[in-house]
Amino acid sequence: MPVSIRTATAQDVCGILGFIRALAEYERAPDAVTATAADLLRDGFGPNPYFQCLIAELDGQPAGFAFYFFDYSTWLGRPGLYLEDIFVHPEFRGRGVGKALLKRVATIAVEKGCCRLKWEVLDWNTPAIDFYRAMGAEFPAEWLNVLVRGEALLRLAGRVGGKSESQTRAGDGSAVEPDDALAEAAE
Repeated sequence: MPVSIRTATAQDVCGILGFIRALAEYERAPDAVTATAADLLRDGFGPNPYFQCLIAELDGQPAGFAFYFFDYSTWLGRPGLYLEDIFVHPEFRGRGVGKALLKRVATIAVEKGCCRLKWEVLDWNTPAIDFYRAMGAEFPAEWLNVLVRGEALLRLAGRVGGKSESQTRAGDGSAVEPDDALAEAAE
C-alpha cells in the first residue's frame, strides 16, 4: 500500500502530540516537551494558525508527520518554509514515508513561491543527515543557530517576574507604570 499524506485537522491534535513526544524521545530529550493538546489546538487550528502539519499514513496507520510554518527572506523578498519537525515511527522507516513527507513539504514550498526550505538536524543523528544529503540538502557551516529562551528571553524582553522593567523600576518596590515613568523623566 502506498504512503498517504494528508493535512492534519483539529481531530489529529492528540496524534500530533504523540509524534512530538516520540520525536523528543528519539532525540534523547523526553522531558523537554511541555506542549499540550490544548496548545496545539489553539495555535494550529484557530483563525490565524502559527503552524501547519501533515500526517503520513501507511497501511492505514499514522506513520509520520511534518510540522512546518512560513518565514520570510528579507534579502530575497520572498517567503520561505521552515520545517520544525519531521518524524517517522521506527517501525515505518525504510518504507518511503520520510521521503514522501519531505517531497510534499517541498511541493508546498514551491507552490507557495518559497525561495527556500530549511530545517535543523542534531549533529549526532547520522541516519537523518545521510538521508537529507541524499535528498540534496546542504549543511552550511558558516551559519550558526541562535536561540534565546526561558529566563534569558524574559530578560532580553525586559520582563522580570512577568512585569516589564518599567513597571518594576520604583526603588520602593511599587510598580511604576510606563506612562508614569515617562512623566517622571520629563519633570
